[in-house]
Amino acid sequence: MAVLPVIFFHAGFQYFSGGFIGVDVFFVISGYLITSIILSELAQESFSVLSFYERRARRILPALFLVMLSCIPFAWFWLTPNDLRDFGESLIAVSTFSSNFLFWLESGYFEATAELKPLLHTWSLAVEEQYYIIFPIFLFVFWRLGIKWILLILGLAFFASLLLAEWGAYNKPSAAFYLLPTRGWELLIGVFIAFYLKYKGHLKSSTLNQIFSITGFAMIVYSILFFDESTPFPSLYTLVPTVGTGLLILSAINRTIIYKILSFSPIVSVGLISYSAYLWHQPLLAFAKHKFLEEVSDLMLIMLCLSSLVLAYISWKWVEKPFRDKTQTSKKFILNFSVIGILFFSAIGMSMYLSKGFEGRVNFSEELKDSFNKPQVGVCFDRPFNHSSDEWGCLLGAKKESIDFILFGDSHALSLKNLVDNIATEKNLSVFFTGSSGCPPFIGVVPNRPDQRTNNCKALNDRVLNYAREQQVNGIILSARWSYYIDGNYDGSGAQLIARSSDGPFTRENSIKAFNQSFLETVKEYKGSNIPIYLISQPPQQVSSPESFYFRAARGISSIYDLSVAREKFEELERIPIKIFKSSEDEINLYHIIDTFCDEEKCLIGEINKSFYYDDDHLSTHGSLKLEETILEILN
Repeated sequence: MAVLPVIFFHAGFQYFSGGFIGVDVFFVISGYLITSIILSELAQESFSVLSFYERRARRILPALFLVMLSCIPFAWFWLTPNDLRDFGESLIAVSTFSSNFLFWLESGYFEATAELKPLLHTWSLAVEEQYYIIFPIFLFVFWRLGIKWILLILGLAFFASLLLAEWGAYNKPSAAFYLLPTRGWELLIGVFIAFYLKYKGHLKSSTLNQIFSITGFAMIVYSILFFDESTPFPSLYTLVPTVGTGLLILSAINRTIIYKILSFSPIVSVGLISYSAYLWHQPLLAFAKHKFLEEVSDLMLIMLCLSSLVLAYISWKWVEKPFRDKTQTSKKFILNFSVIGILFFSAIGMSMYLSKGFEGRVNFSEELKDSFNKPQVGVCFDRPFNHSSDEWGCLLGAKKESIDFILFGDSHALSLKNLVDNIATEKNLSVFFTGSSGCPPFIGVVPNRPDQRTNNCKALNDRVLNYAREQQVNGIILSARWSYYIDGNYDGSGAQLIARSSDGPFTRENSIKAFNQSFLETVKEYKGSNIPIYLISQPPQQVSSPESFYFRAARGISSIYDLSVAREKFEELERIPIKIFKSSEDEINLYHIIDTFCDEEKCLIGEINKSFYYDDDHLSTHGSLKLEETILEILN
């Protein structure tokens, strides 16, 4: 119930849109198991903190070190210098059980780039180990106070952690997802179940056990099927799978229907190898996406999922079991093994990081490396919305009191910043630039992106309209990744759905409807104020990062032209936004830039020694120069 949903979620199977809750199931189980062991030992006065950490080392480190070691050669051959440098950082972080901090600082769990990180999943191990540094010592120190005081303190910690998670899910979603203070309450559910069963035992009523166990099972299944990347997490929503897991542990006892289901031998076997399966699945999926430039077939994904189970059995039988057997591996051996392993992987990781991913593996010219650059954000962009704040955008071009144009959009507009600044300066024009990631520049639109709950896209659009009216500007330039709000990536993943209300519904169908309605409202409002709209279509979205392409080209694996996305493929991705825009072509100035980047077959990611992009869909500073004529025409 914990491991399979996570594997299928990471594989991208649509019926497991909430499969990430498997980690939450695991947290509750882990909190229960560990607490049960500690309580028994404390009651027998045989508990030792050092022995506890020895058991955790035996349980976690051998299989983890095997997977990390297996990743290194694939990382060397398949990862670009930047990716290998990041992988080196993750080796250090995993070795020191701090990978949750690293991935929190690097990106969000649900971002497309996160899928390419081979050790991303180790964040949950880090959370767990950080918890186990604190919890056993807490129980050992406070045991003399008695059970009531311990439960009172833990109860206060539970509610504080849950409330912090609920706040964080809407205000600091990435931190809330990765860090212990907002995850601790999930482990504490398991802790409370352990206390209850230790001192009260299972419920005596067979009817209640049936009802509670079926309810718990249904709560987990519901979360797997109906939660998705847009569900605020962890938050009060997370109570559904975690309380469901608690009910299962409490009530799925002998003679219940759920007990019989979960006692089925193939299911028990998967549970037995679940830790190793969890370790193996993410590297397999991530490296496959690196190898095949993220275009992994469904058949390949199924084979990778099955392979993770096969490898899990191998590592369980020949690594996990022997290391957990004290007759085969002594305490001294485990200590030496752990210290040497941590130092070894930290050293490997440090060498990858300090060498910038061993850049010498491939000769990127300085000209090529410079072409990956993107504009600096400064105070222009991604500012949390504040009606009274003066720092909600910045002036480009000539610094005059009156504003001639406004440049507004999501992160695609940011790519145009330097180009617009240079041209506006030459023409003595003043351009006000503002925008926010994941915020389409349409009036009345509400994105379902967590950071937009703070940045407030809807309010930003209203403020831009009012500012344009106040300044009586000559026009507003709108630039965005338009297809992002309908289909996302080529495989349908990663869409940032929108609505006209914060209540949604955030479905693809409603997102298309909201896109059209908000676009038409935007056209109406600006036309009514005699402010021309200059709308720029999005650059062709590539299938992977430009560095991956140039890395392969440098090694003679393929050419830049062959790797670039097919024009037909991109045309299908942008079909709906372009159709909507062309329906109002008489009322806006539409700049459909596909011919600037594409011939009849391919949309080039760059030239032989210069990239037009800094990732799969954003133009680099160099790539934005392709739109020089477009910007000149607009500002003229």
